[in-house]
Amino acid sequence: MATSIGIMDSAYFVGRNEILTWINNRLQLNLSRIEEAASGAVQCQMLDMTYPGVVPMHKVNFDAKSEYEIIQNYKVLQEVFNKLKIDKHIEVTRLVKGRPLDNLEFLQWLKRYCDSINGGIMNENYNPVERRVKGGKDKTIKGLRSSKSLHSNAMNNSSSLDALNLHRTSGPKHSRSSGGSDEAHLAAEVQALSKQVTDLKLSVDLLEKERDFYFSKLRDIEILCQTSEVENEPLSVAIKKILYAADAKESALEEAQAYINETLEEAAEDEPETET
Repeated sequence: MATSIGIMDSAYFVGRNEILTWINNRLQLNLSRIEEAASGAVQCQMLDMTYPGVVPMHKVNFDAKSEYEIIQNYKVLQEVFNKLKIDKHIEVTRLVKGRPLDNLEFLQWLKRYCDSINGGIMNENYNPVERRVKGGKDKTIKGLRSSKSLHSNAMNNSSSLDALNLHRTSGPKHSRSSGGSDEAHLAAEVQALSKQVTDLKLSVDLLEKERDFYFSKLRDIEILCQTSEVENEPLSVAIKKILYAADAKESALEEAQAYINETLEEAAEDEPETET
């Protein structure tokens, strides 16, 4: 059971696009960003699909926007965890902030858990739209709302430009047409650039996390090698030679291996003298 998996488990290397595809295909949604699942509603329905009827969908708010509403969704999710005896604490205070990395990690864990229950096979008898309707919380999906809102804004801005162009004395029809076209083009560019920025932020967050993870491991090794009981042991000295190597271009592995071999040879030469 994947209730507790290590940070280096393969589950945490599942990419953003794969997670979004997994959500959209199973729940018939149209999410385009990980942050759109930060309300906890998606997670609730994923468990409802895995354990049909267990989640009180009438309490799940797919249109949750305020922190209070989002927390209520996570309370429902935690209650379901407790009911199913899933040993997983939900970091609500981090998830409600909508940060891509925190939400991606939780969704990666959730995917691993659900796959461990159903073998990654979709429940064909489960109707996600119908379940949301029965729960009384079937709202326009955030991904769709975003695109419609963007389209609406573009249309409103185009209308504003049209109104301004009416006051111009030369070529009003041409100005309205080009103004609306330019605005729509700019809106599309803004949307594309916003997605790129989000992807880059997520990549940076993942790289920083991986860096911190390996640094903490190296620091643990360093502390261990510095303990008085083993700091002068050949292996500890060899490890520190690698850790403290100043030139990053050249590996200190050969030097460390040579030191160990030399120490072992000296120890082998001293053994006969000790026996006599």
